Amino acid sequence: MGCGSKKSTPDVSGIPVKLELQRFDQDFFSIDTNHISQSLPTLQKKYPIFLEDFVQNILGLSLTDPGSKSDTAIRMFLHDYWIIKDTASIAFKDSTKWMNDIRKGLQFTKHYFPKYQEPQKVITFIGPIDAVYETPLGKTGDVITQDALAIGLQLHLGPTASLYQSQAAQTIFPSYVSRRFTPESIPVNAMKNIVDDIFPDQTPGKSLLDQMVDKGKRLYVLGLLLPDCPDTLKIGYSKRQLDGCIANEGLIWNFFLTNDLLYNNDNARIQSYIEEGPSTQEFAGGDIPGFIGLFVGWQIVKKYMEKFPDTSPEALLGMDAKQILTDSKYKPK
Repeated sequence: MGCGSKKSTPDVSGIPVKLELQRFDQDFFSIDTNHISQSLPTLQKKYPIFLEDFVQNILGLSLTDPGSKSDTAIRMFLHDYWIIKDTASIAFKDSTKWMNDIRKGLQFTKHYFPKYQEPQKVITFIGPIDAVYETPLGKTGDVITQDALAIGLQLHLGPTASLYQSQAAQTIFPSYVSRRFTPESIPVNAMKNIVDDIFPDQTPGKSLLDQMVDKGKRLYVLGLLLPDCPDTLKIGYSKRQLDGCIANEGLIWNFFLTNDLLYNNDNARIQSYIEEGPSTQEFAGGDIPGFIGLFVGWQIVKKYMEKFPDTSPEALLGMDAKQILTDSKYKPK
């Protein structure tokens, strides 16, 4: 299911957005493996920023000191991941749908955040299996660079892809993470990266309430940028998990209150509620996922915005978590 616009949302069709797709994955896998160091300068002319990001930050190699060691590592990577490149080339032969979704998301971004300088490129790449980044809303293989939204296609092949089934892969992203590795999550992850770029995470070490509401703000703004995107795609839960959270919302909230967790900033104590996991052990049955702080924070923010609908997204992002909770009068039953 894609992410488009609803009739109740602002009309952004007249907002111009320049967006170019660059298939770095195809260009990188086309270099001459017998002359890698000699091939890279040509590639750098086309990707003056991203090539360095890719080689240094994703492959962990050096562009400033090329030589036999880097050449050998790149040659080995190209050999080992050739089948992934071929799989991605077939799976992502037509990028029209998700490019349109990203373009629409950027139109909404310019509507709500007119001062923000949005990226003008989408660059697709194939990275190592462990090129996974921790973000406020979960693990992803997609990043934002100085001038582009970079999409790691190796983590969008579908949850049943053989790449994710090995024991090594399962230790990096078990099934409760890899089930989100779908083509449909490309525009969602892209807009999550935009939100993180607009509003960098400053919550590590803060209380559970601070971290939950921060994540709730991000999900709320994500919904503005992708107004027709299913809630399951935005939050990363399965339908069963989301339904379980909705059915037990009062129970979950009461658990936080009775255990004095809201203002607790002990990471060892609150980690399971604000990071990904298969389930929350305190709730039997398996219908309540890990990362339930994501759901609770989202509900608090939505409740606040129901009461104060004129609050701008920019103002919302800058608000204090305790004020949002107090003013929302959030008390689920």
